[in-house]
Amino acid sequence: MFTLTKEYAQHLDSENPMLEYRKRFLSPTFGDVYLEGNSLGLLSIDAEQSMANFMEQWKSWGIGGWLNADPDWFTLGERLGAMMAPLVGAEPGEVVATGTTTINLHALVSTFYRPVASRRKILATSLDFPSDVYALKSQIALRGGDADRDLMLVESNDGRCIDEDDVVRAMTSDVALCVLPSVLYRSGQLLDIERLAAIGRARGIPVGFDCAHSVGAIPHRFDDWNVDFAFWCTYKYLNAGPGSIGALYINRQHFDRVPAMSGWWGYDKDRQFDMSHEWKGAGGAGAWQISTVDVLSGSSLLGSLQLFDDIGIQTIREQSLKLTDYLITLLQSLGLMESPYRYRLGTPTEHRRRGGHVAIEHDNGESISRALRNRGIVCDFRPPDVIRMAPVALYISFHDVWRAVQELKAIIDAGEHLDQHEDRGLVT
Repeated sequence: MFTLTKEYAQHLDSENPMLEYRKRFLSPTFGDVYLEGNSLGLLSIDAEQSMANFMEQWKSWGIGGWLNADPDWFTLGERLGAMMAPLVGAEPGEVVATGTTTINLHALVSTFYRPVASRRKILATSLDFPSDVYALKSQIALRGGDADRDLMLVESNDGRCIDEDDVVRAMTSDVALCVLPSVLYRSGQLLDIERLAAIGRARGIPVGFDCAHSVGAIPHRFDDWNVDFAFWCTYKYLNAGPGSIGALYINRQHFDRVPAMSGWWGYDKDRQFDMSHEWKGAGGAGAWQISTVDVLSGSSLLGSLQLFDDIGIQTIREQSLKLTDYLITLLQSLGLMESPYRYRLGTPTEHRRRGGHVAIEHDNGESISRALRNRGIVCDFRPPDVIRMAPVALYISFHDVWRAVQELKAIIDAGEHLDQHEDRGLVT
């Protein structure tokens, strides 16, 4: 029977097979409960060992490591892409590790955005991560357009979520490209990728997705859904480290396209060192590589991905849903959404609409987020009122979740939510 006690949380953990993998992560000294894996995942022993192996081979081989290291550095981006392909439902050649999230967005949009006189608009949402909007405005300007006219942002009806019907209505004949988030960074809403990709295809609109807040937490089936392209980071749920290498997906039906932003690392690997000035792109997603692969962060990702191969993304998703269900249930059952606590839930409760993190809203959210950190609960704040908590399945327990909710209650009881600070810090 469900109860609200610490003992019940511990009982749930006694039946939690994922706790075995928790032992493969290194706990930071900064805080007791780490609920910020949606911003930066924890370091695993696997990633640490993989990085140490890279350093050792660099020391031993020098430049020879490009071909003689194990694994070789020359094809590391393609190897990592093949390892990530099962996470997104793709073939190995459709995924490559390269660049960073926004660089990859620029590379993809510059290829797929083909404005003509009557079809110039890019469709996105008003709740997109700011970097995506900056990049889209830049791409419009590069094509001689006007962002005020040519960037169409679907508005939210409640400031939390996007109504997919509104997106569909906005897919009109003047839209040349649609770029959407898989999961909204603030609220954690999961969009119906399959539906939106299908409608875009039927209307002749290429549709791409920013999957930074979903890959590693949620299974995707890009090939089955006929997604045109996607891109994501690897430092959140994939735990590859701060600023680590990005990744992208290209549906194989687009392999005949020439990347609009080409660089030598996207050249045909068999002929790359011919040093020809005539472009000969690599087959598949590898052609969208621009600069030399980041081997150091790639080695970290290589180690981290071993965990996903061992566990399977479906198992991770099932455990993630159990943890977020538990978090939501505690908030509701402990009365924290009533006076005097007045927390609000900003994340959809339906599994099909929920990503890997939960948005807890409060008018004093910034002060509460700071108080949580002072109490050892590491989470973040997003303006105007969102405390984000990500109970990552790989290393968060039910007791961790129980503890975090107890602190949410205790902060209000102690009046700490009324503490005001002018500066919330440069990174939150």
